[in-house]
Amino acid sequence: MDCFARKDGCSLHLLPRYEARMMRFCSRLALAASIAVIAACVPAPKPKVPPAPPPPENAVAVGVTAGPAITIQPSDAQRLYNAFIASCPAMLKRADTSGLTRPEDWQALCQPLDFESPEGVVEFFHSGFQLVQVGDGSAFATGYYEPQISGSRVKAAGFEVPVYAKPADLLAANPATGEKGRGRVDKGGNYVLYHDRAAIEDGALAGKGLEIAWAADPIDLFFLQIQGSGQLLLPDGGVMRIGYADQNGREYVAIGKLLKERGLITGAVSMQAITDWLRANPEQGRALMRENKSYVFFRELTGPGPLGAMGVAVTPKRSVAADPRFIPLGAPVLLDLDYDQADGFWVAQDTGGAIKGANRFDTFWGAGQGAAAISGGLQARGRAYVMLPNAAVARLLAGRNAAQTQR
Repeated sequence: MDCFARKDGCSLHLLPRYEARMMRFCSRLALAASIAVIAACVPAPKPKVPPAPPPPENAVAVGVTAGPAITIQPSDAQRLYNAFIASCPAMLKRADTSGLTRPEDWQALCQPLDFESPEGVVEFFHSGFQLVQVGDGSAFATGYYEPQISGSRVKAAGFEVPVYAKPADLLAANPATGEKGRGRVDKGGNYVLYHDRAAIEDGALAGKGLEIAWAADPIDLFFLQIQGSGQLLLPDGGVMRIGYADQNGREYVAIGKLLKERGLITGAVSMQAITDWLRANPEQGRALMRENKSYVFFRELTGPGPLGAMGVAVTPKRSVAADPRFIPLGAPVLLDLDYDQADGFWVAQDTGGAIKGANRFDTFWGAGQGAAAISGGLQARGRAYVMLPNAAVARLLAGRNAAQTQR
């Protein structure tokens, strides 16, 4: 009924006091209905999702289990030994952030030996090491190589893309607080992020005497930066080898992934496919490359090279980049992948900005077009095992068994 009407037709008149009471009742009823409507429009609070647990810090945290028996072919053993022994001086001085080994574990094994036969090298590995699996052992491997691009020691027509040395104002930590992280001190005295790729290409470092060479092509130099080292083929027929000196601290972005996500490349993503797209779309390509804000600085290498993260020359088809939080640098690694050419033993002698996590590897294939063809499209999956000294394996497995017993 209408709460404010009188029923005169029934000769029944509401008394003033009763009428006021009814009006207050109807008002409250209307207010309650309005509140109910508003409440119905407000979404129910979403249940709180617990934060994801932090990723494991190192190999010990992710877990280690015993692997298969070591099987090395005599024809392969000497090259494996040569790469291993070359890493020893650096390995004995480094702290192993993976937590798997201690310097003393390697001491006896790092004494150089002369073997009378390939079988003696095989016995060295069989008797001194064991294979272990880090985490679930599920591996993903890519490839890298040493690019050869046209360049010049001096700026000249056709050679106008600067190759920069590490700038003096690029710092590894905030000088005021000691907090780690690459950056620079600006004119106001503030510690800020270092110049990104776009700023550097637009001249942020021009005129500071940092140019150690000049490349002919910006796309070629872009990919040389991704590889971390390479050779400049000079106009006089000479070769200038350059290697990684530092990086601006900005995050690396894989432009191949961006091209795939945006539907700009529909087939397999390979270095050649990416290069073809960049050359066919120069303006878009320049903008796309700038989305990778990471920028690498170089130094000239006069000895053997290229050099890996241990300061040791990496060996084609033998050296592999890994995450040192999960693989001790210098340790041999066994890969069993769905790409047969990458199967076998490698030695972890390098690192990489995109090589993060347990069982993530980047295999080195040398220089030239053949190496570029193999590494450019290599994306292999399979199993991985790391070869550790017997003493380290015994300690790790004993610690694991003790932890299980306490549970």
